[in-house]
Amino acid sequence: MTSQDKPILLNGNQAIAWGARLARPKVVPVYPITPQTPVLEQLTEFQAQGTFDAEIVLPESEHSVMSACIPASLVGVRVFTATASQGLLLMHELLHYASGARAPIVMANVNRTVASPWAFWPDQTDSLAQRDTGWIQYYVESAQEALDTVIQAYRVAEEVLVPTMVNLDAFYVSHAVEPVQVPSQALVDAYLPAFAPLHRLDTENVESWGNVVTQDMFYRHRQALDEAMALVPELAEQADQEWLKRTGRSHGVVERYRCDGASTVIVTMGSMCGTARDAVDSMRAAGMSVGLVKVRLFRPLPTAALREALTGIEEVIVLDRNYSPGLGGVLHQELRAALYGTSVTPRIHGLLAGVGGVNVSVDKIIEFVNQAGMHEAQPESLWVR
Repeated sequence: MTSQDKPILLNGNQAIAWGARLARPKVVPVYPITPQTPVLEQLTEFQAQGTFDAEIVLPESEHSVMSACIPASLVGVRVFTATASQGLLLMHELLHYASGARAPIVMANVNRTVASPWAFWPDQTDSLAQRDTGWIQYYVESAQEALDTVIQAYRVAEEVLVPTMVNLDAFYVSHAVEPVQVPSQALVDAYLPAFAPLHRLDTENVESWGNVVTQDMFYRHRQALDEAMALVPELAEQADQEWLKRTGRSHGVVERYRCDGASTVIVTMGSMCGTARDAVDSMRAAGMSVGLVKVRLFRPLPTAALREALTGIEEVIVLDRNYSPGLGGVLHQELRAALYGTSVTPRIHGLLAGVGGVNVSVDKIIEFVNQAGMHEAQPESLWVR
């Protein structure tokens, strides 16, 4: 483990900006939007101090932001951006283009409710609505994890040439202040090699992107993207383990917390994991055999790790801070699909808890666990308050 500076107080947005600064991107197109704006403010402050050597671009919209990110990445420089909610939705068309172009952009998204009605609370529907765009997706629990994940995301994205989204809950993470260990620039430079892609837009070695292709070429292109995505869970685990060696911190791909001997397990992601962790501790102290499985990597879904984590578990309670109309909780349904047809057969209860930023307390989670044991599992997600 390499020695670190003392912890400093940062909120999640500031931690994201620190992660970006340490990763040394050269082009940073960003459009301000609540509650992401402090990321841009912190980066411009770094630039004014002379500690951030990047070109910060302020286009007229988030659609234009991603339009700037893609060509910058394709000329072979590291690119960072950040957005939230409606901004991410406005980028949707270009998110497909970025993954299709195999541009390993890293983007922080502050999970916020999507309109209508208008609101500013934590809700993961914005990023989960982009789950088929071909981006790797991480969900983080804390400011420390946010900083670490931005750096790890570059390592994974640039190895497979797939863009990556680091998602953090609005306010619960983005604006909550906590002690954060900031690694040295030398440590990050040793961990994250310089970005030097073999193929890039270069007038000395002419290539092109975005041409019209045949059906077979498109098929093979999507197949190649699938092959790259299949490598991500293992590479993400390796990146996390290497980070552990250098910093003493590991966040995993799927984390099992107090699952040994558990008959009931809570499954969730993002900031709700912290509350669920406290709830598990309270229930364990009361003699209840309850654990937590935290999903940090959501795309690609780490199916093998989830099956392993839930082997031998009788009851699974999935807490979703999102809502897909006509489907229910996204994580609930994805988990059911991951376990279908296997020997891992717990009863799975899907609860729509925290949608729209509704607070989910330790007592509420304990109540959910007690109630789940009295009911059969249902394929649909249930609304709970």
